[in-house]
Amino acid sequence: MRLSRLIPALMAVSALAACATHAPAPAAGMAAAQGEPVATAGLDWFMNRDGREVSLAYGVANSDEVKLHLLCQAGSGALEITAASEKPAREIHLESGGDTERYAATSEPAVVHEGELLTARAKTKDPVFLRFRRLGWIAAWADDVRELYVAHPTAKAGIEQFFTVCG
Repeated sequence: MRLSRLIPALMAVSALAACATHAPAPAAGMAAAQGEPVATAGLDWFMNRDGREVSLAYGVANSDEVKLHLLCQAGSGALEITAASEKPAREIHLESGGDTERYAATSEPAVVHEGELLTARAKTKDPVFLRFRRLGWIAAWADDVRELYVAHPTAKAGIEQFFTVCG
């Protein structure tokens, strides 16, 4: 990734981490009782393409507020995941519809806040991303805290397009 594109993405993730709130993890069985996850007003998934580089970010439209950022080169099938963390961590833990993956991550001090930025590598064909593509939501876990990133109906086409272009 070009450094000029990485720094704004990292700053956006860092800025959001400073004000992020987390809901407690649901007790076993509660997810089924609650039904489908619900999209959060003001937050959604946004796809962007710049030549061969394609990104999918969850956050606030037209802002630097990003909670999770996925990046690929068209046709590569490889993803770079960037997430904010309150403390250093060695993995990014993602879940979608029962599929869970833990990705080894590098951790570095964030530019904008006191937390860390985590970066990991993944494949578009990993089960958690196949399920995310189908369901339109993914969750990030930190310790025992689960944060849901749910697409509004209009954003689901962008998620599909991202994975189609990435390969």
